[in-house]
Amino acid sequence: MIYGTSIDKGLLMTSVTVSHKHQVVIPKDIRESMEVFSGQKMQVLRYQNRIELIPIKSLKKMKGLLKGIDTDVGRDKDRV
Repeated sequence: MIYGTSIDKGLLMTSVTVSHKHQVVIPKDIRESMEVFSGQKMQVLRYQNRIELIPIKSLKKMKGLLKGIDTDVGRDKDRV
């Protein structure tokens, strides 16, 4: 069973039910917006009092992610 509540800034908070096998279904609108597909690997993270699922992206999709990043690093004068 899924219950949804829309919040400002495009955030959608949805409640899901944990099955007897400890499984949850990611709602369709969230799967589509996050481009999550069947069989995709996810990182599962316990953070404070919540569980976070982080989709693992392929290296092809990560290409260009850091384009334009500032690589200047301030160094101490005694360092080369």
